[in-house]
Amino acid sequence: MKKPLCALALGSALAAPALAAGLDVSVEIPRLNVAEYHRPYVAIWVEPADAKADVPGTPATLAVWYDVRVADGDSKGTKWLKDMRQWWRRAGRNLDMPVDGVSGATRPSGVQTLSFTAGSGPLPNLPAGSYKLMVEAAREVGGREVLSVPFDWPPKAAAQAQAQAQGSSELGAVRVTLKP
Repeated sequence: MKKPLCALALGSALAAPALAAGLDVSVEIPRLNVAEYHRPYVAIWVEPADAKADVPGTPATLAVWYDVRVADGDSKGTKWLKDMRQWWRRAGRNLDMPVDGVSGATRPSGVQTLSFTAGSGPLPNLPAGSYKLMVEAAREVGGREVLSVPFDWPPKAAAQAQAQAQGSSELGAVRVTLKP
């Protein structure tokens, strides 16, 4: 009786799907003490560390936060997406907004967290290599800031890896945690 149960348990363990690698992103949006405060538009994407490299699935837009309110059938906010110039040139102008699972409303000040699984949703299955997580913010009656957080893919199987960058005006800390 023990042998069939052991074989069944072993077979079930081998048939269980392997967990896919992923990344967690946290983006801090600072509350600025200014006369006229507007929430920033933010774009988050992944691109090869060598921006000229041709890697399938990149640049991959992971999130875009903008004014998604609709007035007279047109989204008021889409015309201002071009203010995130670097993202717009790399990926934005090729997207028809809104994009399901990617675009959403602007976020309030504070730490915003996102989680992505490779091959699921907006994060493609990336080939092994060096990449950058890019975060760009632009604010009406404000400034513009771009942060780059380099990382190697796939993450090492032993432990989580973490990388971060610190903004100075429109963005606070941006952290990337790679999950094997």
